[in-house]
Parts: sequence; C-alpha cells; structure tokens
Amino acid sequence: MTEILFFVVLLSLLIWSGLLTLWGQFWRTDQQLNVTETQLEKFPSVCAVIPARNEADLLPKTLRSLLCQNYPGSFTIFLIDDQSTDGTAEIAQQTAQALNKNQQLHVITAQSLPPGWSGKLWAMEQGINQAIATLEPDYLLLTDADIEHDIANLHQLVTKAEQEDLELASLMVRLRCENFWEKLLIPAFVFFFQKLYPFRWVNNPKKSTAAAAGGCILIRTATLKRIGGMQAIRQALIDDCALAHAVKSGFNQSQDSGDRTKLQENTISSPHSSKIWLGLSSSTHSLRPYLSLSPIWDMVARTAFTQLNYSPLLLIGTIIGMILVYIVPPLGFIVGALTGNWLVALIGLSAWLLMSLAYLPMIRFYQCPVWLAFCLPIIALLYNLMTLDSALRYWQGRGGAWKGRVYKV
Repeated sequence: MTEILFFVVLLSLLIWSGLLTLWGQFWRTDQQLNVTETQLEKFPSVCAVIPARNEADLLPKTLRSLLCQNYPGSFTIFLIDDQSTDGTAEIAQQTAQALNKNQQLHVITAQSLPPGWSGKLWAMEQGINQAIATLEPDYLLLTDADIEHDIANLHQLVTKAEQEDLELASLMVRLRCENFWEKLLIPAFVFFFQKLYPFRWVNNPKKSTAAAAGGCILIRTATLKRIGGMQAIRQALIDDCALAHAVKSGFNQSQDSGDRTKLQENTISSPHSSKIWLGLSSSTHSLRPYLSLSPIWDMVARTAFTQLNYSPLLLIGTIIGMILVYIVPPLGFIVGALTGNWLVALIGLSAWLLMSLAYLPMIRFYQCPVWLAFCLPIIALLYNLMTLDSALRYWQGRGGAWKGRVYKV
C-alpha cells in the first residue's frame, strides 16, 4: 500500500511539472487585449448581435455600454427578443431612446424555435441574417445581454483584428467575483478553461487548439459565411468553442440535424491557416450575479458532459484524472505526515505547491485572497461533482439549458 501511495503521489507531481512546463503556459494571464487605439485607414462596419431572453434588469447598463462605444466607424446593434416575459424589448428601446440613439438599435422579435436548433443559437441566427440582409457589415460582434463593455472595447477589438489579420477575436470577459461562492469558484472556472484550451495555443495559427468565449466574439462576416454560418453549429451547446473550431479549421462543418456536433473538441486534425485570438479582459465584464452555489453549479452542469461528448468512458477518465491531479497531492501530504512517511508527504506537498503556484496568477487577476490558491483541491472536488451531475442530468433528459429551455441533442 505504501509503495502504491508513493507512485500515485509521484505521478501527480510529474503531471504538474509537465503541465507547468509543456502545456502552453496555460496558467499565465498575459493574453489580454492591450491594443492602442489607432486611426485605421478605413474603419470597417460592425453589427452587434445580442440574444436576449428576460434581460430587462441588466439591459439598461449592458446595452448602454454598447450604444456608447467610441468606435469611429459604422456600428449598429441588433437585439433579438427571444420570447421574453419581462419587457426586455421595451427596456431596450427605452435605453436607446434615452441616449437619442434609436437609429442605432434594431429590436427583433424572435420566431418560434425550429427542430434541430438550440434556443440561443436560433436567436443569434435571426439577428445575424437580419444584420447581413440589411447592412452587410464587415464584422459581426456576437455578445451577450449581460456583458458591460468598456467604452473602447469595440475599437480595440477591430484594431487588433485588422492589424493582425484575424478571422475571429474573442474576449473571456471578467466574470463577477464579489461574494464567497464567486471568489471560491469563478477564478477556477476560468483557470480550468485555460487548462483545457491554453490561450497561447489558441492564438498560435500553427497549433490546432481552438476556442472562444461567447460573451464577446468579433468575427468577419465573410468568415462566418465561409464556414456555413450559424447553421454549422446549430446544435452546439458549447457554441463559442464550436464556432472557433469551425473558423480555425477552415472547413464548413454543417451536419445533418440528426447528427451530434463534435465541433466543441479542442483539437482538430485537418490543415488550417485561419488566425483566431482569445484573451482575458479586465475592463469588459459580465454583470451576471452568482449569489449562491446553485447558479454556478447549474452553469457548469449545463455543458460539462457535453464537453466530454456524452461519453461515459471520458466521464470516468475525467473524474479519475481530476482526483489524481488535484486531490491526490493534499491527501498524499496529509496521509504521509500522519503515518510518518515523510517522502510521500514531501512529494505530496511539492505537487500541492506547484498546483497553487499555477493557480496564483488567476487568483491575482481576480483580486482574490492569496490563500484561495491553496483551496484548488476542494474546488476541484466541487467541479468533479458538478460534472457528475451534468452526466446525470443528461441521462435523465434534463441536458443543457438556456434561459428556461432544456435541450438533449
């Protein structure tokens, strides 16, 4: 038993050593939108597309932030009211009217959800089609109704896309991190996302890793048309990464409605040349509150099993892997110390410290107490339980959900 414990704890240490040195420096927070606003020769036209379902509480701030962008070029907003019951459309129009920018906002009433689509993507599809048919913009800004944009956000995104010839540029906006549960779990959510999709690899056209963050995606209209539009990812619950995958791979990934899309995979085997970029933002942020454990749990459980392609084998492997990587180090340290096996205790402590050092930059980015960096094993245990719950929901027919709708694809 002692030998088994030694090798398991040692394996965990070796894994963390490899992650820190070989896995795209995922733990760093240096991939940020630090672009100086420059005067381009010509400012491309942009249309923002916002799916909104019962967002009346947040729109006065979030929509205002878009209407007040300092972007010098043509910028129009299409908001899709997706069968809201709280006066979302009226609040949107009142917000634009208060700023005397009625002409800049178009509110669309969403049509009924057809078979083969997820609700959010169907809403986006209608807004995109209207924007292209009406204005044929150079870029589309796909964003959420809970995002408050920095006044220079669009200007900087377009500048980066133009200067670096990007097909797609996306921001992992700063999520709300104010109460206990947000501080405990939100930085880890971004940390795990970065580990799954190292941003440096995403931003390297020679690497196949592709990802985006759905809260803020700037994409060339021509690029979206080339990959088959939102039709290509119409069933995807992890639609942001599916879109990034389709763009970076350079292929039309449209599938029959009966097929399960696999565009959310983070690796692709086909040749590619399209350039995409994904980074963190400290100035553009989400206003969505997570006042308790429950909404964070639901957010993760909504798509965790989808990320595993609904595979029981991948689920088992993920749970074992999470235990080995995150939970074994502190257990090894504690068991080793209690039994007097100081070598095991030292190895376990070393792995725990490496884990905490990897997590520390994200803790600092979110301005959380440093001691939370040492809580990653407990946090990982909670995320493991959320992943298990995600699988249970899927098997019970309560799969992914968006704003009160449930999908099982």
